[in-house]
Amino acid sequence: MKHQETMLNTLIKENGLNGFSHEEIGDDHIYTGLETPMKENAFDISDDRKKEKIEGLFAQIMDVMGLDLTDDSLRGTPKRVAKMYIDEIFSGLNPANKPKVALFDNKYQYNQMLVEKNITFYSNCEHHFVPIIGKAHIAYISSGKVIGLSKLNRIVQYYAKRPQVQERLTNQIAMDLKATLQTEDIAVIIDAKHLCVSSRGIKDDTSATVTSYYGGVFLKSSKIAELQNYLNE
Repeated sequence: MKHQETMLNTLIKENGLNGFSHEEIGDDHIYTGLETPMKENAFDISDDRKKEKIEGLFAQIMDVMGLDLTDDSLRGTPKRVAKMYIDEIFSGLNPANKPKVALFDNKYQYNQMLVEKNITFYSNCEHHFVPIIGKAHIAYISSGKVIGLSKLNRIVQYYAKRPQVQERLTNQIAMDLKATLQTEDIAVIIDAKHLCVSSRGIKDDTSATVTSYYGGVFLKSSKIAELQNYLNE
């Protein structure tokens, strides 16, 4: 799968998508696969070294824009941005930061739908590096194992803290939950606003984007309706 995605990304770089160049595609959404596009040597250097390099490079960007880096307010900005990128908003790129999740036996014998709704997250659009702000709703039916509720939030935050496309974010959360909970009975719904749409480009501040994943029993219309009833309460 990784080889196929690498070939696809190479094809897009060389020929554009479906014959269109990146200039012709413009702001349109591109979703090239489930995996976040990463170089094979992405973790050959330490986080501290990455922060040093980003600090220097961001200082160059600020300088090119004509900002005075000797000003007291701006002098520390490159370092702050570097720390923010590596330790905070893009920390989900590093597998070492993946939350550790422990499974527990479902001793309560609760075999109905469990819903964790309105999980607030902040991500960043990989096309413009501006925020995606939204809420995730997760539902699952135990196959005999359960996890702590806070771990659902942590899984959402882990995948959100990387440059993202909302479709990929939805599926990454779902695939992780399927593997972790050992069940196909998973539903993930994400409702988000993209600042690349509202603060630039078309500048539409009223629209939102909804994506969903339904697996197992959630493919049944009755279960989808039941889930929607919970979400609308």
